Amino acid sequence: MDISQETFIASLGVHIRQLREKKGMSQQDLADDSEIRKTQIGRIERAEINTTIKTLIKIANALDVEPKELLDFPLK
Repeated sequence: MDISQETFIASLGVHIRQLREKKGMSQQDLADDSEIRKTQIGRIERAEINTTIKTLIKIANALDVEPKELLDFPLK
């Protein structure tokens, strides 16, 4: 199965937003808990940037999920 980088990054951003909202967190809450700027959280969720593994680990910790759960999403 071929998937474009853009599709993967967009699906990742949607999934992070869904997990954040499921936990009842705002972007600011996630930013505070992960020590990442709110603007960067927004850019990740909107697929404007290709984030690093280090940042994904911080986000996973803040969402209280395993890092692999961030990558477990349907591709759109």
